[in-house]
Amino acid sequence: MKSVSPVIVALDFPSEAAALELLARLDPALCRVKIGKELFTRAGPGLVERVVARGFDVFLDLKYHDIPNTVAAACDAAADLGVWMMNVHASGGRGMMTAAVERLAARASRPRLIAVTILTSLGAGDLAEVGFAGTPAENVRRLARLAADSGLDGVVCSPREAAELRAAHPADFLLVTPGVRPGGAALGDQKRVMTPRDAIAAGASHLVIGRPVTAAPDPLAALHAIIEELK
Repeated sequence: MKSVSPVIVALDFPSEAAALELLARLDPALCRVKIGKELFTRAGPGLVERVVARGFDVFLDLKYHDIPNTVAAACDAAADLGVWMMNVHASGGRGMMTAAVERLAARASRPRLIAVTILTSLGAGDLAEVGFAGTPAENVRRLARLAADSGLDGVVCSPREAAELRAAHPADFLLVTPGVRPGGAALGDQKRVMTPRDAIAAGASHLVIGRPVTAAPDPLAALHAIIEELK
């Protein structure tokens, strides 16, 4: 049974064993999962296939950013693993994103492709330091518009930008939001955060949630609590 929940649990673990131990305590009907750079680098594509085989929809969070042909080929390879969704950096440009969209469109069944706008760990000072003019919100709007124009299915954004992006884009344009923390949870390294309920109310499609679930004494109970909060 595929998940009907908007929650994507981030499997930010240093080993396959730790990730699989958590998955054994979760229910694919209640969440999807995200596999990022560290876990993918340590465990490899075989882990992705094993997680898919357990019934979980996988968001492969590798944030591809390279020349168009390389990114298109990488997205095609990721699709072969059976992932539900993957992402690229919108700052890679229109040509890169369009190449990836066209490569995936040739498949009989294709995964969702979304773009990273501005990382939620970056504030205005961080952007200025790397040469981005404007505020985080202004850059998010610009890059989201570019991703939509390039044919992508949606973007990764802070929940604090979700309302404005939802107003500017169709209902089926995905807004995938990290930086989501249940009330009372530690902020960690996220600077632009929101509660799950508020993020959904603002227009988010999917919520990426890590430590509030993965570090909980009872991860399934923590997941249930988040889903109940959304109701």
